[in-house]
Amino acid sequence: MSTTSDRNDPRLTHGADTEPGGMAPVYLVLSEEERAKGFVRPVRHSYRHAGTRGPEHELRDLTDQEKERYGHAGYVKFEAYPAGSAAAGRFWTQEQLDSVGKGCGTVTTMGAALAETYAREPAFYGATYCCGCRMHLRVGPQGEFTWMGTDGRDTTELVGC
Repeated sequence: MSTTSDRNDPRLTHGADTEPGGMAPVYLVLSEEERAKGFVRPVRHSYRHAGTRGPEHELRDLTDQEKERYGHAGYVKFEAYPAGSAAAGRFWTQEQLDSVGKGCGTVTTMGAALAETYAREPAFYGATYCCGCRMHLRVGPQGEFTWMGTDGRDTTELVGC
């Protein structure tokens, strides 16, 4: 596996995978100069595939109007966020609900340039690789991975946030 800071490198792949397939031939990282400016998060080299997080608020069935409007997308439930939140809530598919907390549990370790890129710009990536599943899967607020602490213990902090 190699890295590049060239966003136009033709070997780059993008986003999450739909089928197992192995690592990409090259991964994009921030330049050495950018990483040398310092980090906003600890440099962590390992993360666990924990699966997606579930709803944090009560779910309700869709209204008839919502079924008509959004049923084609497969939504089955709506999670209403508390008053004053930036969004009204989130729609959930049955597939999303069934996958809550069902990551494979594998810990994946990455090289220094990737770890430093995450530490400098936590939301730089939209997906990361799971060695157990052999797939790139989502990171960020709706992601599937939690960081391993610098002491080697599990954390609840999501990768990409």
